[in-house]
Amino acid sequence: QVQLVESGGGLVQPGGSLRLSCSASGIHFNDYTMAWYRQPPGAQRELVARISSSFITWHADSVKGRFTISRDNAKNTVALQMNSLRPEDTAVYYCNAIRVSTVTVNYWGKGTLVTVSS
Repeated sequence: QVQLVESGGGLVQPGGSLRLSCSASGIHFNDYTMAWYRQPPGAQRELVARISSSFITWHADSVKGRFTISRDNAKNTVALQMNSLRPEDTAVYYCNAIRVSTVTVNYWGKGTLVTVSS
């Protein structure tokens, strides 16, 4: 059974930092591109950052220079370090695992809420 379990969300003041973590089980982690998405209140889900199986990273312009995605293949985890948080970063953050081959396989976590407010 595949599970992606996010942790690390919470309430933080503007300018603060949080570190989200996603623990994966039931997949061969090394084969998957891992990503973080977020869904702000009343808005669509958007891609925040991703890291490929070969550790190539991509970050959305809105978070570039503030957020950093990383992965630990030995621990089957992916993290999102979030610094200089802004109120507009408030959202439910979702972990995603995708493997593209002859059949595309895509898994989601249940999400963790990040609230940036004073």
